[in-house]
Amino acid sequence: MTGMRKRVTVGFLSIVCLLFFSGMVSFLELSHLSRDTGEILKANRRNIELAKEMLDAAHEQNIALIHRSVFGDRSYDSLCRACMERLENTLLVAQNEALEKSFLDSLAFATTELRLLTDNYLAFGSGDILSPAVGQPVDSLGRVWYGGQYEKVYSQLTSAIKSYMTSTQSSLAPRAEQMKKNAYRAVTPVLISLAVMIAIVLMLYYFMSIYCVKPIERMNRELGNFLTYRTPFVVKGDLKDEVLELKEKIELLVKQSRQTKA
Repeated sequence: MTGMRKRVTVGFLSIVCLLFFSGMVSFLELSHLSRDTGEILKANRRNIELAKEMLDAAHEQNIALIHRSVFGDRSYDSLCRACMERLENTLLVAQNEALEKSFLDSLAFATTELRLLTDNYLAFGSGDILSPAVGQPVDSLGRVWYGGQYEKVYSQLTSAIKSYMTSTQSSLAPRAEQMKKNAYRAVTPVLISLAVMIAIVLMLYYFMSIYCVKPIERMNRELGNFLTYRTPFVVKGDLKDEVLELKEKIELLVKQSRQTKA
């Protein structure tokens, strides 16, 4: 491969390689960014699903216990236990899937407290838990127990579930900062490649202008003067590679043309 063709080929291959390299790096970084975004959205959606399941179980437990304690309907005992098991099973799933388990400590404590309180009530009833005041009907002890003990624990549980529901938001700030860095890393190779490509294109323009375009323009002008006015074919300047070969062949052709006419 001759000099000028080699330089042009190397220049354009360099541009192609830079485009390919920057494109691959940007693609990988954007893939990481997309994966991180998907993980955040998935974790947030999963937290909401589990929290909703726990809230539903706690709500059904509360309704069943109201019928049991306030209205004295013992047919709701099995529903109370079933809802409690549903709540505990969902909490176990959340604990197994959670990356940061500190948000679940208060929820686990509130669930355990609610379990003990519910089991004691279903096993012994309010009469053995509360001592009836003088002149107070025994039937009203269930209402007193619900309003004085259970309702407070239930409120703590629902607050802990809501805190767990929004727990992923506390980790959004550092993860968003990391995603911001990943976005910069995805764009940086493109910007660097763009700057390098601009430099290469300017170098190619300078090279083509100095060593190819201007010498060809001078040879074209001198050849036109020779054909029109029969002036000597003289091209000054530092010529190289194929342009120099072209000049020498034109000079040889002009010399042969003059010898033929002579």
